[in-house]
Amino acid sequence: MVFQHFNLLDSRTVLDNIELPLEILGVSGQARTRKAKELLDLVGLADKAKSYPGQLSGGQKQRVGIARALAGDPQVLLSDEATSALDPETTRSILQLLRDLNQQLGLTVLLITHEMDVVKTICDSAALMQRGRIVESGTVGELLATPGSELAQELFPVGGTASGPDRTVVDVTFQGESASQPVISQLSRTYNIDISILGAAMDTVGGKQIGRMRIELPGRFEENVVPIGFLREQGLQAEVVVGESTATAAAPVVPEQTPAAITKEVVK
Repeated sequence: MVFQHFNLLDSRTVLDNIELPLEILGVSGQARTRKAKELLDLVGLADKAKSYPGQLSGGQKQRVGIARALAGDPQVLLSDEATSALDPETTRSILQLLRDLNQQLGLTVLLITHEMDVVKTICDSAALMQRGRIVESGTVGELLATPGSELAQELFPVGGTASGPDRTVVDVTFQGESASQPVISQLSRTYNIDISILGAAMDTVGGKQIGRMRIELPGRFEENVVPIGFLREQGLQAEVVVGESTATAAAPVVPEQTPAAITKEVVK
């Protein structure tokens, strides 16, 4: 397990900290030292073996924590908010290290985080927990294609409301090749309609370009069934946003709920 605040023993050297779990397992002295040095080299700290935690930066301490967690040759590495105490540049380097370990060692990395940038940077799959229960889970691509997904909204937030009662607001999700296609302009030309872009967010996740866009179409929902169908025919996820102007016609009214504290548990 990799901890948020490192949990290293200040009285021990870096090498001794990594050897600690091996001592508990009863591994002999020479074997412990050999294994610890291999792990230090793996996390890029071969020259810090004799240093003490107080002489290291936050990022270096976390690398020692990762090396210590790997001492027992685990199949799953649990990372509990491992980057939340680090600056952005150090966070990126630690996430890259975890990605490299995943690929080099065939290691499953389980991340617990509140940082959506962490999810977008490293995760293939994600799960959302509320009140101790998993309420959403799947690959990032699947979640983005799921209507009403809270994780999708937090990963790629888009805002904007209808400018009038005779307007339809649609959230459009782009993935892969469709993200680079001029679908919105094609829609405008094909149906000779003016389209307003209310908000958009795009990023690269798992090597694929993914984005969400909120657009406004002229006319009520029933007048836009065909244009919305066109978007879906292009392989896009198109979800009608039910606002004050369309709620009574398009969906039953649901009593407002008090938002609960949300914890995101992200699975790699």
